[in-house]
Amino acid sequence: MNTIKIYTTSFCIYCYSARRLLKKLGLEFEELNVGRDPELRDILIEKYRWRTLPIITVNGTLIGGYRELHEMHSSGELHKLLYNGSEKK
Repeated sequence: MNTIKIYTTSFCIYCYSARRLLKKLGLEFEELNVGRDPELRDILIEKYRWRTLPIITVNGTLIGGYRELHEMHSSGELHKLLYNGSEKK
């Protein structure tokens, strides 16, 4: 089973769009709002070297933000990652 996590803030349009796409695809995910936890956000920036939100991970591996999620879905790479065990290149 894949673990999808999405780190968000409440008023982020890209976070909203990413959640909407994941729901549309019928994918289960865990959402963590970092707007109320600046320490967690700092940890994420350090760990993934990614400064913008959302931060989306699959099985602990960063896939990027909304734009990257959308591109992976459009190209079929998201399906491969989730159902074939392939990793993002």
